[in-house]
Amino acid sequence: MDNNTKPTTITVRSPRLRGMVAAFLAGTLMTGGLMIASDTLNLFTPASGAASDPVAVATVGTSATAAAHAGVENASASLGTNGGISAIVDQSRPAVVKIETKVKAESSPNSRFSDPRYRQFFGNGSQGETDELQEGGMGTGFIFEKSGYILTNEHVIDGSEEIWVTVEGYEKPFKATLLGNSYELDLAVLKIEGDKEFDYLTLGDPNQVKVGDWVLAIGNPYGYDQTVTVGVLSAKERPISIPDEQGTREYKHLLQTDTSINPGNSGGPLLNMNGEVIGINTAVNAEAQGMGFAIPTSTISSVLENLKNNVAIPKEPIPYLGVGLEDVNDEWAADLQLDGKSGAVIVQIDPKSPAFAAGIRTYDVITAVNGQAVAGAEALSAKVKELAVGDQVTLTTIRNGQKSDVSVTVGNKNAN
Repeated sequence: MDNNTKPTTITVRSPRLRGMVAAFLAGTLMTGGLMIASDTLNLFTPASGAASDPVAVATVGTSATAAAHAGVENASASLGTNGGISAIVDQSRPAVVKIETKVKAESSPNSRFSDPRYRQFFGNGSQGETDELQEGGMGTGFIFEKSGYILTNEHVIDGSEEIWVTVEGYEKPFKATLLGNSYELDLAVLKIEGDKEFDYLTLGDPNQVKVGDWVLAIGNPYGYDQTVTVGVLSAKERPISIPDEQGTREYKHLLQTDTSINPGNSGGPLLNMNGEVIGINTAVNAEAQGMGFAIPTSTISSVLENLKNNVAIPKEPIPYLGVGLEDVNDEWAADLQLDGKSGAVIVQIDPKSPAFAAGIRTYDVITAVNGQAVAGAEALSAKVKELAVGDQVTLTTIRNGQKSDVSVTVGNKNAN
């Protein structure tokens, strides 16, 4: 805030008004906290379904259906034209589906349902394996081929025993088959079988959409089926990390939007003004207002055939030295007879790692990367992430009080 700018003060004089304001603020704080929990604890969903897709960051057809397949034309991209948005919605909604999963009450000792924090919401059930299925969670997906292929997030169907898909215009849900999925990309392809062709959505090019352009989302937030929200594309190329039971999902190249995305929206389409899918709604920052994220179709298109045919997707190379690091604190400085506390101590090293092959050992202290000083472990890790697999990097190290430069070839973590 500018030092010359005085903050605005709001005075509430009436006791009644003060009470109303306090109640509002308390409700706001509670809602913010529950946004994170609601995904996996099903706090807002009636018994018939559970909004359990983990879309909070902390840890979300008839498309522009081609006229030849759906008998409709692309909607106008003009917001000023009557029916512009509503025409896109009318075309798109028949291809947007609700996905509900069923899970075993206790599928394994490590199951989330064995955690007492979850059992208070789902009931204790049996402590061992059981064939009885119960409601697992709910999310969104969309049909992208008329024969019944569906795209969604992997976290929507993760751990499920059965997957059921509700399609608009059909009385009964379809039992879906999981064809392929990727934890790293958070994508999954399902297949349903019908007696006629399904409406479907076409995949568009997110590179043709500019920041500030209008976009819209369709999904099933908190169990409210076929909910439509509209906003703009806020940014591109956003990276976020979401920890979960299996590790940490490292998302890259995400689209950021202020289109309202809530638990239950995950797996649903983010559409441009031509009614084309430019992303899959995946995550929302529960501590912010209007900050949602979608996996762009540019990421999806390159792996779609792999997912349809359950073919392993090559993992993206990750720069890797193979060391565990800690900051240099007073104790380390004394034990290693260091002059200061800059740099990072190697406390663990993989014997098959590039660092070990280069002669680096535990208790070495790395103080610089390619001549640039590093303050601590986090700074060193950030420098390594900026490198490419195969790069030659010079690490300045201290061992027994002696400084030396060591050349290391950056490895690929996903190759191990």
